[in-house]
This record gives sequence, C-alpha cells and structure tokens, in this order.
Amino acid sequence: MSSSPGSSVASDGPYVEVRSGTPLNGRIEVPGAKNSVLKLMAASVLADGVVTIDNAPAIVDVAIMADLLRSLGLSVDVVNPGRVQITAGEASTVEPPADLVERMRASVNLLGPLLTRYGRVRLALPGGDDFGSRPIDMHVAGLEAMGARFRFDAACVEASAEHLRGADIVFDFPSVGATENIVTAAVLAHGITVLEGAAREPEVVDLCRFLVGMGAAIEGIGSARLVIDGTGGRPLGPVCHRVVPDRIQAATYIAAVAVSGGQLHMVDARAGDMEMFLRRVTEMGLKIDPVTDDGSHGLIVTSSGPIRAIDVQTLPYPGIATDYKPLVITMLAVAEGSAIVTENLYPGRFRYVDELVRLGADVRLDGHHALVRGVERLRGTSVRAHDIRAGAAMVVAGLAADGVTTISGVQHIDRGYDDLVGRLQSVGADITRYG
Repeated sequence: MSSSPGSSVASDGPYVEVRSGTPLNGRIEVPGAKNSVLKLMAASVLADGVVTIDNAPAIVDVAIMADLLRSLGLSVDVVNPGRVQITAGEASTVEPPADLVERMRASVNLLGPLLTRYGRVRLALPGGDDFGSRPIDMHVAGLEAMGARFRFDAACVEASAEHLRGADIVFDFPSVGATENIVTAAVLAHGITVLEGAAREPEVVDLCRFLVGMGAAIEGIGSARLVIDGTGGRPLGPVCHRVVPDRIQAATYIAAVAVSGGQLHMVDARAGDMEMFLRRVTEMGLKIDPVTDDGSHGLIVTSSGPIRAIDVQTLPYPGIATDYKPLVITMLAVAEGSAIVTENLYPGRFRYVDELVRLGADVRLDGHHALVRGVERLRGTSVRAHDIRAGAAMVVAGLAADGVTTISGVQHIDRGYDDLVGRLQSVGADITRYG
C-alpha cells in the first residue's frame, strides 16, 4: 500500500487518515443494527415464503450472512439499499461451508433455527472478533434441555433431535447469543418453553418482534422471562420488518462529537435503547436532547467544552455494553481527571489500549480494570484496528489527536459500520479513506 501525503504507515489493505479540526455539526442518520440484522437473517430459515428486512445496514457481515443463507439453498436479494429479501423454504443442506461460518460470530445464530426446523445441523465453530473466549456452553445446555443431542470434534459442532420439545430453562447469566438460539429453536418446538434469565437487549427484543410478525407466540418480550409456545414443527410465515437502529453506531457518533465539540442531530437514534450510556455521557458533560422528526425518534447531542472523567463498568443490558467500552476509554483519554473502567463481560477486550497509548493516551491495565488519566490532546501516529469497535474507537481518537492519525485494518470497521467515513465527513470531520 502506498502512503499518501502526510501518512506515517505503509501496510496492506485499505486505510483511513484522520485529522482533528473544527467541531462537528450537522445531521447523521443512524443505520440499522448489525447485532440485530444478522440474527433476523438467520431466523428467516424458520419461514416459508418471502421475508423482507428493511433498514438493513450496508456492511460486510450482512453480505457474509447472505452468502451463508445462499449456501443453504435460500434465495437472498438486495432489492435496493437498505432492503434485503430472503425467499425461504426447504434448505438443501444443514451444513454451511466452514470458510463462511468462521468469518463471523453471528454464524452461531443458525444453530437454533436449523436444528428446530430440520432436526439436524453441523456447524463449524464460529469466528468473528478476537477478544477472548466466548463459549457456547449455555446454547448447548439450553438446547439439550429441549431434547437435542450434541457431538463435537476439533472444529465443528453437530446437533440432532427428532423434534425439540418445550422445556423450563434458567440462565445464570443473560447471554444474548444463547437467548437468541433458545428462542429461535423454541418457536417451532412441541410445547411451551419458559426461559428465565433471558437477555433483554434491544436486539433481542427486535428478534422476538420479528418472530411474532412471522406468526410465533412469544410472551414477556423485553423482560427476563420469556414464554414461547411452539408450533409443533410447522414453519412460520413471511414478514416485512424494519431493523432497530444501531445503538453502538449511535454511541460512536456521540463519542466523536464529545472529543471534537459541536452539535450533531442523530436521526433515528433511540434514547430508550441506550439510556444508561446517555446518562453516563451526560455526567461527562454532554447535553442530550431527545427529538421527534416526522414521527421518528432522534437525539441532538451537544459538546461545548472539555468532558469530565467518570468511572465506568460494563454490565449486561440495561447496563453499559462491552461494545461501548472502547469508545468510553477513548473519550476518557482526553477528559479532565482520572477514571477507572472495569470490564465485567469479556476480560480480554483491551487490545486497543496499546494503540491508544501509541497516540499518547495515559492508560494502564490491571486485570479487568483500566486506569485512564486524561490528557489535553492525543498525538497523531499510525495505529491498527484490531476489531470492529476498537477500529471505530481509533477513528474517534484521531479526531482528538494533533497531526495525522493513520488507521490500518479498517476491514474490521467495514464488518460493522455503514459508511463511517462518509457519515463523519458529512458533518465536518477531516477524514479520508484510501483503498
């Protein structure tokens, strides 16, 4: 890769250059949620007929999931930007190719739908971002309670069941992925499944509403207790569903204006889906005003001075999501004062800290804690995106750094962000993508 003028890095693949400059001002539309759309696409396996998903983000992971569904024999079409149509019916195989499965963690969401509809599934162990072990023990235990039998080898998991039956399942931790797999398995099972300790994230709620739109019977949506009355093996029907807005992308633009100053009108950002995060950034000094435009929800976020340091810890929803943490630490890196950030969900998710330190941040790690001492400005240099959210955090850090910040590894950002560079350019950021 050839370096452009001012670049301080040379590496393979596309890269992004960021320069700090004037405050950000304008409107940004928040696209559909990555952590929802992929699960909706996987759940389309349960239907007979055409499933239409609107507000789908234009991200690499959607393309990967589309290829996964095509490999099963389903037809997937992008009708226009933001709309995906899946013609579901009898699958030609229940063994998606390992090379596709291994490209993203959300592949595991095919486990419940394929097992409950076809009685068997063989799945390579899913891949995705590398920030610590995320085992599927809870998925397996829940499905075993419903009558599934599992067999593992070095690289694959195989599950079978003549038919799944309803069961009482209790989670001791509200796992999002396990909740999604149990719910999608239970909607076609024989009898009633009661899931206690279910995850309550907006994306889980979105999946449940999607399934209800297809004809599933689910009670307690949005609570920790879900009751699912299965169809006894009868497939669900077609649906047209709009993906919930992406609260993590919304948080990224909030972090961008926090370190740059200015005011952003974030169209379709839902305050109710990120209440705790908004409360904490308000404590840091941001002004958040919910607005309604033409019946849609949004936020006006204003940053008029240096932000203040606060202690933060990640917790299951409605607490601070682990996906917010790289953005929070980046904001704290240029905040007034010192703070401790505690990771309670994925202790290994601190790889990006070394990159922030390269930019002049004062961050020290102690187990699952990070001590952040704010500095007035960061210093531009070359850094790397190690995963989706860490990559977005590097972009935000570049907005708070003197000189040029050059970010490689931006293919990770492409997996989860719908035109991050273009959206920031539209509100005044000095940011350019090469390659």
